[in-house]
Amino acid sequence: MDVIYEDNHIIVVNKRAGEIVQGDKTGDKPLSEEVKEYIKEKYQKPGNVFCGVVHRIDRPVSGLVIFARTSKALERLNKMLREGKIHKTYRALVEGHPEKSTSLLENYLISDGRMNKTFIARPGEKDAKLSKLQYNTVATGDRYTLLEVNLLTGRKHQIRAMLSAMGNPIKGDLKYGAKRSNRDGGISLQASHIEFEHPVSHAQITLSVPPLPDFIPLLKGSIDAP
Repeated sequence: MDVIYEDNHIIVVNKRAGEIVQGDKTGDKPLSEEVKEYIKEKYQKPGNVFCGVVHRIDRPVSGLVIFARTSKALERLNKMLREGKIHKTYRALVEGHPEKSTSLLENYLISDGRMNKTFIARPGEKDAKLSKLQYNTVATGDRYTLLEVNLLTGRKHQIRAMLSAMGNPIKGDLKYGAKRSNRDGGISLQASHIEFEHPVSHAQITLSVPPLPDFIPLLKGSIDAP
């Protein structure tokens, strides 16, 4: 487990593609349980260990995930999340080249729980929610473009659905129209940067992780990468 930051109140982990943050119907061991075991062993905690899930990222996505080590921290972080005070930035490697190098995208989205998929909807359609993100082009290759994405709302599969609707699905994301899968079964989307106020000390926390391996050729200027 790749721990990026920890103290008595929070722990931030760099999740691998394919891991689930919280238990689901698959029965696979979630990252939250791994965090509990890590805390229990490292700090020799007797009995049950508290680990609160603050937010989740999709199973095929990698990157930064915050967990709370106390109920006080969890309550405060949940409030910050609802109020948009936890700022998350993603890196996304998309097929093709967006028409604009930078843009604000706005779509109405509907999530279908049975299909585990999110769809573009019409304004006023039942259960449709206005969703916003800002993207900027970081690097461009022959077949792919690396984007930096700032979420302005937090909907299920929001980045995946909105970039696909733009005509540029994320590399490896077969569910949203990618041409082929990635070898590791994940998709080329990474929660790369996070900023928030510490729930107890109120210090500003700013954390980042290195780019995924298939991002690096583009960042180094290879025109046919990856």
